[in-house]
Amino acid sequence: MRAVGLIVEYNPFHNGHLYHLRQSAKITGADAVVAVMSGNFLQRGEPAMWDKWTRTRMALQGGCDLVIELPAAYATHAAEWFAYGAVSLLEATGVVDAFCFGTESGELAPLLHAAEIAANEPPRFQALLRERLDTGMSYPVAYSGALQGYLAEQGHGEAALFPFDTPNHTLGLHYLIALKRIKGAMKPFTIAREKAQYNQQSITDGSIASATAIRKLLLESGNLAEVQPFVPASTYQIINSCAAAGISPVSWERYMPALMHKLLTGDAASLAACRDVSEGLEHRMLNALPELHEGSFEELLSLLKTKRYTRTRLQRALLSILLGHARDEFTPDKLAGGVEYIRVLGFTERGRTLLKRMRETSSLPVLLSAARPPEPYRYLGLDVRASNAYMLGASGSDPAASLFRDYREKPVMI
Repeated sequence: MRAVGLIVEYNPFHNGHLYHLRQSAKITGADAVVAVMSGNFLQRGEPAMWDKWTRTRMALQGGCDLVIELPAAYATHAAEWFAYGAVSLLEATGVVDAFCFGTESGELAPLLHAAEIAANEPPRFQALLRERLDTGMSYPVAYSGALQGYLAEQGHGEAALFPFDTPNHTLGLHYLIALKRIKGAMKPFTIAREKAQYNQQSITDGSIASATAIRKLLLESGNLAEVQPFVPASTYQIINSCAAAGISPVSWERYMPALMHKLLTGDAASLAACRDVSEGLEHRMLNALPELHEGSFEELLSLLKTKRYTRTRLQRALLSILLGHARDEFTPDKLAGGVEYIRVLGFTERGRTLLKRMRETSSLPVLLSAARPPEPYRYLGLDVRASNAYMLGASGSDPAASLFRDYREKPVMI
């Protein structure tokens, strides 16, 4: 049985994801689909609209056969470490033959060429990157510019013109860099995104919209029927079932009381100790607090945002404060050590067959639940605490009864 790996968030699983899944299986000749999925908090520093088990059900009913969790340590990080964690996990299963990701262009060759160079980060490339960061550029823009500059200097003029700074090209590049760094055996593939680009907020097609546009529609209108054309019937049924149970889509606003408590009771030193809080951002945060009037998350972001402090960077920094993620726990050396286990969130009958193979082929222990206590695995304990924080902002249930759900929840089986 051939299996293709996908790196996903499914927030929510929509028609564009369904297209990507089916095309990935088609072009790789795969019989099964393995998804490594972010947990309750996502790469842009946001809470997922629905918890990881609900989104696992969406994934399985949408065509995935096995869903494993990308720990929050990687899932909430910038592209380099998000990609490293996800690719490492897929490789560690020992059953994934290829992985496929979406890009704006659908071109793999320029990304492979750039990854060959960037994986080793030559001194000249590092110097070009520092030069751009010193001008106040955001890291993704500086990284792309440094890579283009380095390629041009090395005589790769055509490759230097490739738009590495678009969101999916950036992620794709880092997937390939990660594959080279871990010396992975999986074969990479890419397909072009159709009709809606990553983070596109407007809806320009009758059946495909970006997850960003769908979330915006849900939060602004509250009318579930408006998203029905853009998601598979199975996803729509799950969303409706959640609504009937009183579980509405989650947003950052639900966590403002907890976040404000951390900000108001912290000082500059304690905030600066959190991951992604650097370059004086802690002072900017403290100075912004007296200026708040509405007390909303969007108002706080508007007070903090600058050219250097992008929305995504700010969200990641604020999330690290909310979750208590200390910088010294997420150093490059520690992250490079990788995940120490494979946490299974759900599977189908075909996925069950893959699981049986994984017990022989996986280079890591395969966990069907969070062990109690989870301390033997450094990132599993962090995920349990992140889930607890997430449940405090989720609706439709008694938050206290939802705490430590990781200990009790069995994998979703379809």
